[in-house]
Amino acid sequence: MERRFEKVTFERFKEGFRDERIAREKYRELELPKRKTKGAAGYDFCLLEDLTLEPGEVKKVATGIKAQMPLDEVLLLVVRSSIGFKYNIRLVNQVGVVDADYYNNPNNEGEIFYKIQNEGTERRGFRAGESLVQGMFLKYLTVEGEEGGFKERRSEK
Repeated sequence: MERRFEKVTFERFKEGFRDERIAREKYRELELPKRKTKGAAGYDFCLLEDLTLEPGEVKKVATGIKAQMPLDEVLLLVVRSSIGFKYNIRLVNQVGVVDADYYNNPNNEGEIFYKIQNEGTERRGFRAGESLVQGMFLKYLTVEGEEGGFKERRSEK
């Protein structure tokens, strides 16, 4: 299986916008996450819209992106170190975990979201196109002799 980022469909993407015209423009402009340098471990996720966070405020951020990866990998989302260090901004859950079977799930196509919080004492503003979080693909290990009985899809009960 190939490792890659994709845009969610426009039908899914536009759900987060009141104005379809603006949604179309944002969708066209949407860039897939990229590493900024050859030595960077993380793929930067850019903001779709301007974002302002008051002190203590938490906001859910849509990315319009989904990630496909082999079943023995995970995509971890973390705040870019400069954002946390300079502005006291953090992910609410500290590290986001995107499992391989989240891709193309029936509930939301596997769109990646994150929740961000301003733990500082000042209002912080970020512009569309800036990157607050980065994603890193990692292989993971499982225990020996693990029994089956797994669900085929994450949406199964």
